[in-house]
Amino acid sequence: MSDSRGDDRTTKFLLSEDQIPRAWYNIAADLPIPPAPVLHPGTGQPIGPADLAPLFPMALIGQEVSTEREIEIPEPVREAYRLYRPSPLFRARRLEQVLDTPAHIYYKYEGGSPAGSHKPNTAIAQAFYNQQEGTKRIATETGAGQWGSALAFAGAMFNLEVKVYMVRASYDQKPYRRILMETYGAEVVASPSPTTNYGRGVLAEHPDSPGSLGMAISEAVEDAATRDDTKYSLGSVLNHVLIHQSVVGLEAIEQMAMAGEEPDLIIACAGGGSNFAGLAFPFLGLTFRGGRKYRVIAVEPEAAPSLTRGVYAYDFGDTGKMTPLVKMFTLGSDFIPEPIHAGGLRYHGMSPLVSLLKDHGDIEARAVHQGPAFAAAVAFARAEGILPAPESAHAIRVAMDEAIAAKASGEKKVILFNLSGHGHFDLAAYERYLSGSLEDYEYVPDEAALAGLPKVG
Repeated sequence: MSDSRGDDRTTKFLLSEDQIPRAWYNIAADLPIPPAPVLHPGTGQPIGPADLAPLFPMALIGQEVSTEREIEIPEPVREAYRLYRPSPLFRARRLEQVLDTPAHIYYKYEGGSPAGSHKPNTAIAQAFYNQQEGTKRIATETGAGQWGSALAFAGAMFNLEVKVYMVRASYDQKPYRRILMETYGAEVVASPSPTTNYGRGVLAEHPDSPGSLGMAISEAVEDAATRDDTKYSLGSVLNHVLIHQSVVGLEAIEQMAMAGEEPDLIIACAGGGSNFAGLAFPFLGLTFRGGRKYRVIAVEPEAAPSLTRGVYAYDFGDTGKMTPLVKMFTLGSDFIPEPIHAGGLRYHGMSPLVSLLKDHGDIEARAVHQGPAFAAAVAFARAEGILPAPESAHAIRVAMDEAIAAKASGEKKVILFNLSGHGHFDLAAYERYLSGSLEDYEYVPDEAALAGLPKVG
């Protein structure tokens, strides 16, 4: 149903619980070109299921390599989704008025989940499959803390122990995210940590390291690989994660139909690629199957601009060089981004599938500084009432820029973006922005990190 009370009010489009998708969408079935194989870091040969078995349950490995268009959502997962799904789609009429634009701006709001973001869409699924295969404990990393919060929540639902390696910069900036994870029952340590061989090595050389997602991934992978009772869980980048997030776009397609419009532009922030793919991939699938072509924009931070400034090459997903090699846009696995507040976007690489579509020309990419992103977030909060996560603020910045451009050109564009989480735990960053002390960081290429990319024949 829709709640529409005039042009000066927000319009909300809601689906019923019965309309929660019954199957996830897998874009691998519709890709215009095949993805590059994932390679073993030791042999350089394509990996098989046995190579991934120490880290993931077989059900997730099967999804990782699947080319089936639809993957059935298990009923216990759909039942858990009912806690917060379907999520609402809003038309941002107040923001349109502030911008005085002819554009129609819509946003899919994922901040109503227990963890406050889109991340439970895959955390619940991963926890379920691990429980089904007898896993007792999961190790993971988290940047801003949204993924760690989601997995801690899902672990409590399915009676799993959760160990979270939280990037040091975010661990210090966002203590309440850590407390939320601990409230759900997770154990949280700052990464690099003294609890793994890799972490101890980094601390010995760089005692004040701010950490990075690449470092935290290395620690979580080492943890899982050295314990028989533990599997590894990742909140972005990998194919099965993007598959689980497709519920966002599948719902949005139905809700845009309820609104009687189709988007001209689809926009989402991109760090590892999960919330971008979650919204955009189902729409791109329609295009690849002969439907309308959409303009799709991935928005990343200027401090870690893998899609706009990186190299499309094989690289490790982690700084410790323990993961398989994947072809992606990368700044080099040794690159350590500056400590921006959008911790979920502080990653050296990008999802292989998102990278493939960028290289093929199916999507665009844009990088923005955190200052302009926070300016957009504040304007959005004052118009629409929702405080955005710093990651989502990057998407809002570009959505507003496109709406302003529509005003200049006189075009009536329909813009859809993903507001992937709230910023209630990010008030320290908002305080710095409002006081004028929030710093922008220019990307400086790490030549050594780029020179150290794996040599793949």
